[in-house]
Amino acid sequence: MDLLGLSNLPFLPSIVTRAEVPEDIAAVQTVDTRAEVGPGEVGLEPDAVDNIWASALRWYRTGIHPAISICVRVRGQVVLRRSVGYSHGGGPSDPQGTPKIKVTPETPFNVFSASKPMAAMVIHLLDQRHLLHLDDPVSEYLPEFCQHGKEWVTIRHVLTHRAGIPVIPDGALDLSYLEDVNNAEAIRLLCEARPVSRAGGRLAYHAVTGGFLIGEIVRRVTGKNIREVVDEEFCRPFGWRWMNFGVKRRDVEKVASSYFTGLPLLPPFGAIVHNMLGIDFVEAVELSNDPRYLMGVLPAANLIATADELCQFYQMLLEGGSLGGKRVLDSRTVWRATSEQSYGELDFTLGVPLRYGMGFMLGGEWLSLYGFDSHHAFGHLGLTNIVAWADPQRHLSVAVMTSGKPVFYPEMHRGLALVYTIASSCPKDDTVSPRAPIEPRQREQTKADKPKKRRKAAKKAESESVKRVEKAAAKAVKLAKKSAAKRAKTNQPEAVVPPDARPAKRKRKKAKR
Repeated sequence: MDLLGLSNLPFLPSIVTRAEVPEDIAAVQTVDTRAEVGPGEVGLEPDAVDNIWASALRWYRTGIHPAISICVRVRGQVVLRRSVGYSHGGGPSDPQGTPKIKVTPETPFNVFSASKPMAAMVIHLLDQRHLLHLDDPVSEYLPEFCQHGKEWVTIRHVLTHRAGIPVIPDGALDLSYLEDVNNAEAIRLLCEARPVSRAGGRLAYHAVTGGFLIGEIVRRVTGKNIREVVDEEFCRPFGWRWMNFGVKRRDVEKVASSYFTGLPLLPPFGAIVHNMLGIDFVEAVELSNDPRYLMGVLPAANLIATADELCQFYQMLLEGGSLGGKRVLDSRTVWRATSEQSYGELDFTLGVPLRYGMGFMLGGEWLSLYGFDSHHAFGHLGLTNIVAWADPQRHLSVAVMTSGKPVFYPEMHRGLALVYTIASSCPKDDTVSPRAPIEPRQREQTKADKPKKRRKAAKKAESESVKRVEKAAAKAVKLAKKSAAKRAKTNQPEAVVPPDARPAKRKRKKAKR
């Protein structure tokens, strides 16, 4: 439905950029029936999955997204793993005759800003291993960053969008610089940049800048770039084919293309996006398809993953840092990363109130990115209609991938409807604590081992205290006797026993009782 009505006027072309939607949508759908379990097996209503997919197809029919891929897990089981559309050749900017390639659940997408949680969890992993501390100044690892008052910026400020450098310097996203996986030129520009607010002050979404700093901190702490760390610590243990920053040259053509769609971006929104990205919005979308961008390492903007892998990432966080019996993160590390740091403050970059964790956007009761009554949900958006999240109280993990890149379009409610349909289809379990569970070994120690150790330590301390009192009393008495003997020889009055000796004797008797 075109709410502006312009598509119905034959003498006026539509101002909304859309992809051509095939008449037979069933021909471009892929349903992974082998992976999906029945909704009844995880406590959902029989028509819950059908309702979710029907909402996704209504969104696809708008033509805003040439390709959509979705994965939904409930209680760790896949209930929906489907895709619709074309990963290549079906976009509004593709020339006539371009071969069309059908999207499948195995098709990788660039998730743009939805990359930030993975970069953040690498930092939290290093903190867990005591290789750094979240409240360390960034300049402790990047001495050259200590310019123009930025010596007070901490790693925590970067993760919570309070570092004061939300505007990316001009030239930082130059394609020639992105060929350097260490992003040396971008780091130099950020070190020389002047902050727009003091460290830890104003909340302002850092679209790209924070990712460069995180990547460089990881490199200087570990001696490896963040892509190598993610591969070793996450991809290999969990068997992920993609789920990393950038791809190798041979895999560039496999990544779904991104397309500008929707309404033209008019002032002042064009200027706002330019400040966030450092370039115009349409140019940014075109740049994201360039092989140099896809092969680069942008910790805030070019994680390449399938919907299933991104959903697994959130399932791993939902399970307290483990997946399939393999643990990478402590549950306390996950809880800390997803705990609230910004309490619904106005974001001066995005212009809306948002709740943030350390690397995550958090849900809410009414105004929420993840459906109504999702206060404990955590996740992130990606340019512009990519969204992935986990909701502990619904036992839910979700990844929604889209290849269209609109800012505004008439059917924006279709995307919101999909998210809210997913959340409302999964009943909330209020008995579940949103805090990540303690590992079994730690829980056992809490119940049995720690009290025994405390009692033993208390008895030892009491025994040592009694010995000290007895020793002090004996010494006082000995000194008193010596003094009395000396005075007797000189016919002096008998010395009085020091007053601190008598209390010591009383303490000794009390201790014996």
